Amino acid sequence: MTEHHLVAVWNPSYGADVVESHVRILRQFAERYRSRQIDEDEVYVWWGKIRSAHRQAPLPHLDQILALEDELKGDGDVVTRELQLYLTDYRSLYVAHVGEITGEDVREEDEDDHVPAFYKRDGINCDCWFRLLDIRRLISDDTVSVVEELAKLRNTAYHGNPISIYGGMVDLPIIVTRPDGARYFDPYIREQLTEGRHWVEFDSERGGIGATERELREHCFGEEAWSNLDPGTRTFIATAEKLYRDHRSDIAFDFSPVLIDFAKAFEVQTNILVRRALEKVSPRDRTVNIDGKSVDVRTGGPFMLKELAHIIGDCREINEALKKKIAPPMTAWFTASLPPILRELGGVRGPAAHSVQLDREVVHRHRNQYLGVGCEGELVKLAKVRVT
Repeated sequence: MTEHHLVAVWNPSYGADVVESHVRILRQFAERYRSRQIDEDEVYVWWGKIRSAHRQAPLPHLDQILALEDELKGDGDVVTRELQLYLTDYRSLYVAHVGEITGEDVREEDEDDHVPAFYKRDGINCDCWFRLLDIRRLISDDTVSVVEELAKLRNTAYHGNPISIYGGMVDLPIIVTRPDGARYFDPYIREQLTEGRHWVEFDSERGGIGATERELREHCFGEEAWSNLDPGTRTFIATAEKLYRDHRSDIAFDFSPVLIDFAKAFEVQTNILVRRALEKVSPRDRTVNIDGKSVDVRTGGPFMLKELAHIIGDCREINEALKKKIAPPMTAWFTASLPPILRELGGVRGPAAHSVQLDREVVHRHRNQYLGVGCEGELVKLAKVRVT
């Protein structure tokens, strides 16, 4: 069955920062959950689809939007899939994890703690409400990247054509599909990359990277390669580079976090590519031994760097399958050159993650190798890898 998602636009005129007002509430509940004051099912915030004061008629496709609640939960009351709500002001882009859609006014249901104050303060009417379980920042202050990211979505009201912010943002929220099946809220990935924190907490610690992301896109990776990278991969690369630039003159600084973020960038992107490439390979041919256990690479993971090196480079059946699915000219690089890179980085990342301080020269050498200072960067090569 085709999975549907939603795209909406927020209007900053309703507050100093509409998204931030929702993020603030969600972060507060996430922190309370992490400190064991509440259960995880209490971590949410309501986002209202604001009805324009100039529109008198009902939202024309409201029934279709509310019907996504049935698609979300199937026959029971438990969420069975990831429904994404993309939120943009055309300069930045966020994706939210939707846990419920309702046409009832949640402000009348003793939900004040989970609803930003401006909805009630300004007497705003809403067509429907979305209960958001988490919010991830995908792009910050970069309209070009927003255009490219939204173009990966297909508008069901316009014959499946890509979403365009120029003339295509009508009848909001737009019901869309995502052909690449990208997921943003997998609990296993969150456990590995954020140490179990909600993405809304993780992003709050990584602000101010928008300018670095734009510069990497324009002067290092190029627009097409940068767009090929998962948003999480881009965040880790930009965070590592900003941290390096901010402290490169400080010889006493511990540069370990820089290398750890580069390592996470490799992990995120390589896991995605391997799983995508092995989707149609039989389970028998994509099963490997990891720490004495048989693991289906397509459904297991996410895997660490050394595990990925073993899966790609040492497992003959998987290596042969990857050679057929990774498009030229990156086939040989991904199946033969990437495993040693992952293995080397894993050897350095291990001590760095366990409080062993890395000096500037060690990290400087790896950073240049990955981004392409004086060479073709390994992360730039990874960004060019495509699955056929």
